[in-house]
Amino acid sequence: MEKDKIKNSALHEKPGISPPEIVSSNAVNQVQKFRKIQPSSQELIDGILSGNISALSRAITLVESTNAGHLAKANEVINACLPHANKSVRIGITGVPGVGKSTFIEAFGKYLTSLGKKVAVLAVDPSSTISHGSILGDKTRMEELVKDANAYIRPSASGETLGGVARKTRETITLCEAAGFDTILIETVGVGQSETAVHSMVDFFLLLKISGAGDELQGIKRGIMEMADAIIINKADGDNIKKANLAKTEFNKALHLFPAKKSGWTPTTATCSALTHDGIPEVWETILKFSELTKENHYFFEKRKEQNQYWMLETINEQLKTNFYNHPEIQNLLDSTKKAVQNDEISPFAAAQLLLEKYFNV
Repeated sequence: MEKDKIKNSALHEKPGISPPEIVSSNAVNQVQKFRKIQPSSQELIDGILSGNISALSRAITLVESTNAGHLAKANEVINACLPHANKSVRIGITGVPGVGKSTFIEAFGKYLTSLGKKVAVLAVDPSSTISHGSILGDKTRMEELVKDANAYIRPSASGETLGGVARKTRETITLCEAAGFDTILIETVGVGQSETAVHSMVDFFLLLKISGAGDELQGIKRGIMEMADAIIINKADGDNIKKANLAKTEFNKALHLFPAKKSGWTPTTATCSALTHDGIPEVWETILKFSELTKENHYFFEKRKEQNQYWMLETINEQLKTNFYNHPEIQNLLDSTKKAVQNDEISPFAAAQLLLEKYFNV
């Protein structure tokens, strides 16, 4: 009787629908090829050089990994890709939240792919300081570009890196270039110091602005203006065209207050609409003119050499920091030293010196 009641209950587990037979085992094998637990370095390298997006994504994930065991493998992949890199133009795109960066990048990216370009978008997503999670929503916002066969969008969590620049964006550029992408767009979070880091890894730095935000004069005071190779007033459509043109004039005046650039390039201002695509082709023409000028005067290549040196030093700093905090002796001392600092038993500076001496003398 009890068994019949259970059998007739809504809570009784009924047999489900049988899974369909696999239509093509070959198709499944192709999908699973780069979804193995650990593809070899050579498999990743061969896949990247042949333009396989799955291999590229797996390699980027490996490079971004904080697992110490992945470091040697990641370096092997990067070193093998280096001879096939450096054949792209790298463009940094920044602007405050709400300026329309994602919409602009989608319109700009679609225009570039229509010209036969292969575009990689490296979008840095801000991480929560509480949960440390990221939405990674750029693939959702760029719904047209993500479907383009000649485009690749890679959102990465910024983590705890200063200013929100993904820790391994520089290496990711190398991998994308080796995979055949000739135009790299790097979108910054648009908050904090991220612009400085992105400026140190791109050829052309594009600053997006909007009119009527009250920051025409504020922009003059910020170092971001000095880094910009072009200022684009976005959302210049509808009733906003007049305001956008006025903002363009204001920013153009502001640019004349800054000293001449070492590149020999005079920064430009322009308006565009990511909605109507007006002004988008002109942005690309500006970048081409910049590339032509800086390659003629050799600034383009000299800057890349300086950037390589800068990132070597940054990597040393990062590795020293990682090694310090992962050292067993330091981990044992850190908590007690923190408490001593909190209780004013030792100054923060003396405590730091104590830990560093311990680390270097172990």
